[in-house]
Order: sequence, then structure tokens, then C-alpha cells
Amino acid sequence: MAKQLIKQVKVQAPAGKATPAPPLGPVLGAAGINIGEFVNQFNDQTRDRMGDIVPTVINVYDDRSFDFVTKVSPMSRLILKKIGKPKGSGKNLVSKGGEITKAQVREVAEEKMPDLNAGSVEAAMKIVEGSCYSMGVKVVD
Repeated sequence: MAKQLIKQVKVQAPAGKATPAPPLGPVLGAAGINIGEFVNQFNDQTRDRMGDIVPTVINVYDDRSFDFVTKVSPMSRLILKKIGKPKGSGKNLVSKGGEITKAQVREVAEEKMPDLNAGSVEAAMKIVEGSCYSMGVKVVD
């Protein structure tokens, strides 16, 4: 008999540095996951992406076993990493938080492509440009 999926949990944790402390521990404990086992597996799998925040989808089964899928970092984090700033503009229409080139937009789009609902890199670039606009980051040629 196949294992039955009973819960799906979405979390964001720092790559390679996840700990059982809050906010991750209580969420995993409430889902019935062995916290230490998850933290060890997650840190081993994401060690090469140190410094990034990694969105993760955890599937919990009826026998308390689990598996997880890691995604690409949030788009806003990728954009901020490209422009080298800690945050965007709080008022995107009034002040700009930085500038990003079309080449950098393409790099972000190609990196984020597996998680986007876009048919081509050009469509993904438009999604990235929209996120840049929302963050107050100006796209230049």
C-alpha cells in the first residue's frame, strides 16, 4: 500500500544553516516531522547555496515520514543580490532603490525560470521587471 500524503508544509529557511529553533522548529513539530532529521537533510542538501533563503515544500505522510523539494530563492532576494543592496525602496514611485541592467534581469529570469509560470525567458524577464518596479529598482539598458 502506498503512503498517504496527510500534510504539506511550506517554509523558508537559510541555506545550510537551518536550526530546530523558532521559527522552523515549531512549524515542523506541529506537522509531526522529526525536526533533527529534517534539519540535517536540509542543511546537507543546501550547503552549496549558503547565504540564500531557500523556500521548501515538505510533504508529510501518514507514517510520519517526509520528503521535501527545495525551490529557487525568492525573486526579490535575487534582485537585491544583483544590485548589491540590502533592500529596495519603500516608496517605489517617489525614490528608486537602485538600478539593474537588462543583462542582470536576464540572469535572474534564467535562474528563477524553474519556479515561474512563463513559457520563455523573455516572458520571465517581464515578470522580473515587474518585481523590480514594485521594489523601486530601475531597469536600465
